[in-house]
This record gives sequence, C-alpha cells and structure tokens, in this order.
Amino acid sequence: MVPAVILLTILFPWTGALLVSITGDSRPRLQHFLAVLFSAVSGAFAIVLLLNTLPVWEGIVPAWVATDPYFSIPLGGAFGNVSFMADGLGVYLAAIAAVIGSLAILFSVDYMRGEKQLGRYYAYILLFIGAMTGLVLTTNMLFLFFFWEITALCSYVLISFNNDDPKAVAGGIKALIVTQLGGVGLLLGALLAYTVLGTYEIGVFIEKAPLAIPAFGLSIAAFGFLVAAAAKSAQFPFQTWLPDAMEAPTPVSALIHAATMVNAGVYLLARFFPAFEGVPGWKEAVIAVGVITALLAAFMALVATDLKRVLAYSTVSQLGYMVYGIGAGGIFASQVHLLSHSVFKALLFLGAGAVIHSIATRDMREMGGLGKKMPFTQIAFIIGALALAGIPPLNGFWSKELVLESGLVDGPRTAYYLMLFGAGLTAVYTFRMVAMVFFGKPRSEQHGHDAGLAMKISLGLLALGACATWLFTGRFGALLAGTLPLHSIHFLGVKELALELFTAKATYLALAVVALGLLIGWQRERLTGLVSLLRIPAGWARDSFGFEWINRRISAAVRGSAGGLSHTQTGQLNWNIAGILLGLVILLILMALGS
Repeated sequence: MVPAVILLTILFPWTGALLVSITGDSRPRLQHFLAVLFSAVSGAFAIVLLLNTLPVWEGIVPAWVATDPYFSIPLGGAFGNVSFMADGLGVYLAAIAAVIGSLAILFSVDYMRGEKQLGRYYAYILLFIGAMTGLVLTTNMLFLFFFWEITALCSYVLISFNNDDPKAVAGGIKALIVTQLGGVGLLLGALLAYTVLGTYEIGVFIEKAPLAIPAFGLSIAAFGFLVAAAAKSAQFPFQTWLPDAMEAPTPVSALIHAATMVNAGVYLLARFFPAFEGVPGWKEAVIAVGVITALLAAFMALVATDLKRVLAYSTVSQLGYMVYGIGAGGIFASQVHLLSHSVFKALLFLGAGAVIHSIATRDMREMGGLGKKMPFTQIAFIIGALALAGIPPLNGFWSKELVLESGLVDGPRTAYYLMLFGAGLTAVYTFRMVAMVFFGKPRSEQHGHDAGLAMKISLGLLALGACATWLFTGRFGALLAGTLPLHSIHFLGVKELALELFTAKATYLALAVVALGLLIGWQRERLTGLVSLLRIPAGWARDSFGFEWINRRISAAVRGSAGGLSHTQTGQLNWNIAGILLGLVILLILMALGS
C-alpha cells in the first residue's frame, strides 16, 4: 500500500496541474473546483502516508527501515534508482507541504475570484506541492536535485505571476538566480557522492561518507550543502530574495514561506547532519549563519511598513532559529519548530491576505482599527501572532523553547544569548504589526469586510493547528528516532516536555525577554525618538540595514568588470582563434617547464 501512496502523493497534484491547465480560463469555476479537489486529495494521501508510520509510535520499527526503500524503479547507468522512503523526516514534511498547500488553494477560491490566468496560477501551485513532497521523500541525491530545481522554477513563475508588474518580475528573477546559485552546491555534493561511493543513495552517503570520502572532499560537500541550504531558505548572506518574493499573490507567499520552498534548505541540513557534523568548522558555521540571519531579519521587521514584508522578514528570522538548532545538534527541536512555524506562518500570511484583499493595500501606515470590521480575521491573526511571539500554550512557545534549550546545552553560550535577544525582537515587531493593523483609529478611508467562507475555513483550521500541534511533539520525536537511527534523536513526550520546560530557569528567562519585548512594542511610539538620536541615515534601515546597498555595489562592480572584459572581444573570428592558439602555446610552455 505504501509504495502506491508515496507515488500518488507526488503525482496526484501534478495530474491536477495538467487538468487545470487544459481546462482553459474560460471556465474559472471548474478550475477552482479541480484545484481544490486535487490539492485536498493530495493532502489526504500525505496524511495516509503519515499514518502508515504509526507503528513506530508504539516502539515497533517496520522492517523497511533497515532494508530497501518502499518504492524504487531501477534506471541503470549513472542515474541509479528512482527511490523513495517514508521515514519520519520525509512524511512529516510531505504532510506539511500537501496539507498547508491545500489550505492555501482553498483560500485562493475567494482571494483569486475574478483574476485572470487561473490555470497558470493553480497549475504551478499544484506542481510546487508535488515537487516538495518528492524532494523530501526521495532517497536519491540526483532526484533530490531534480525536485529542488522544480521548486525553484515554480517559485520564479509564481512570484512573477503578475508579469505586467516590473517589481514582480524582478522579484521572481532574483529568487531564481539566488536559489540556482545554491543548487550548484547540492549538485556538487551529489556528483561527489557518486564519484566516490558509486551511488546517489542518501542513506549510503550518510553512513559511509565520513570514512569513505577524503576530508577535503567531504568539507567541500558539507559547505556546498550549507550554501545550497542558505540560498534556498533565505539565510545570510542570501536572505534578500525572500522579501522581494512578496510581489506574488498572498496565498503563494503563504505556500513559499510556510509549506514548501524555504523549508527545503532546513530539511537538507537536517537530513545530512550525520554525514557532516564531524567536518571541522561546519557546525560552527551553521550556528553562525542561523544567529546572524535571525537577528538581522528581526531588525528588518522592526522598521518595515509593508505587512507582507514584515512577515517575510519574520520568516527569514524564524528559519534562522531552525538553522541554529541544527548547528547545535538539536534536529528534533529544529524540526518541531519547522512544523510549528509552518502552521502559524501560513495562518499569518493568509490572515494578511484577507486584510489586503479587503482594503487593497499592504501599507500598515494606512491601516488601523480593522479589528472592528474583520473580527474573525483579527482573532485568527492574533492567534498566529501569539504563536510567533512564543506565548504559551501555543505551538510557537514549545518549539522555540526547544530550540533555545538545544542551543543552551550543546551550543556556544554567546549564540544562545543572541538568540534570546532575537526572541525579544520578535515580540516587539509582532506587537507593532498587530497594533498597526487591527487596533487604534483608522489612518485612511477603509471599506473593509471580513474574510469570505473559503478564507474562514482555511484560517480556522490553521488557528486550531497553532493551538494544538504541540500536542504531537512526543509522537513526532518517536517517529524521527525510530526511522533515523544515525541522527541520534533525543526527544521528550508531551508530559516530560512540559515538566522540563516549566522547571527550567531558562524558560522563564526567555518568557521575561518576550514580555519585555511586548512592553517595548506597546510603548513603541515613545521610543521612536531613539532612531533620530542615533542619527541612522535615511533609508538605511528600510534598505535591509544596508545589505541591499552592498548587493547593489557588488552588482555594479560585476557589471563594470564585465564591461572591461568586453573590450577583449573584438567580434573578429580570426583574432579569437589567434587568442586561443596563443593561450594554448603559453599553457604548453608552462607544462614543459614544470616537467
């Protein structure tokens, strides 16, 4: 049964993408229906796949864990086998992608009503969902790269969906270029594995790479994978593409930020952690990337006025917590936070989508007092915001505390205190965002209305998830430990987790920092004079704290050097041939002298 479910979980949304495309935009109702149907069934398949691993929760490890993958098709030659494994890490991420993806599509029924090119919109979302499930379930590194590239293509097309908007097109191109840069590192690791081990199988690589691959080659693979993960998950120094992705329709933003694209990099680090943890400096580099990203993005969120960009910076920051947790060896903690974040960030993005759909602006300076006009959306959004800030008993509290505890026990103490400070910053920008949108007096004319029925269903289910998913942390940990023996997963049941967290002094320290952050957010108006006292240059903070300025300088330098090199190209074939021959002669002379 499981091989068929794996295949259906991947191929069913792709089938839906094909049918939605050929339906034609002249029948939008049918397109909405097909998209919702195929995404919902895909989510159901993913849940069935998850439930088929339930014996592990009882301590019974299925035989397939120690033998062959569930589903494998031999291709032969350099491609190896198309193989898939339903282990704990893969099935949970597949369920996240498929279920949250289906809720984003359901939300789109109201959000995209009356929009053009629905076929293209739904087709690429369904293709996106299938690619992400394939990415986390495959055991072949080459096909992992294949699915990795499909997600990059889908993100590019969906970010630039409004292709008559130059900002949307630029955002899509930027996302594509940055993530493709990271893909080089992943491909390099896959080719290295095949060259040395003669296989692309991930399990073989994780088990044998530390001893079979020379130290220098393993270091190249380890840091190449870190670059790939950082680019995909918008980590420093590649974080600038994700805020520009906000030009996509808001349900797409929810999909990218909560269920698919950005989770892929975190998954990559978690999956290959046992192979690389012994590489000198690798774990320290992972921790550094996570800490820098978490703090930098939190500072960006403090000054952003675009509602979707605040959430985008928040996503970058929370991904930094996951990366930090992995670097500290807290695989279980990082993946629990990934699950929590997927739920509450999808809730926040879709809540923001309901607001934007209602009043036709993303500028929080033009909002205020929307809670009276959008009571359901307000409640759902506040639940997501409290989870983001780490307020108990919502899921963000449990998972963030797990990450911080992992860092405190096994990571550098300085990094822990910096991440604790980041938790306070999260509370500040979260309170600021909620207050500017839903409370106070309206700052412009608003003709807002609450979310439609399809939107309310999606928001309600996600709000319920933000309240309840932490109850499954113990079972999630058992599943990870039972199917990932090389990862040395340490987990706690719900009762043990609650006892440990609420008896640890560090938990109350973290809650005190969050409370201080909420207080600062509440008194933010009185503290705005601090910016002028510090004499921060105008536009510097809004400009990604200078990193976009650095990016522009680098781009200008590259263009300038390219312009200089262009003078060496005369356009005359004879001169080009002469240059090639001269270079060959010089190379032969050097080789002769060297011998």
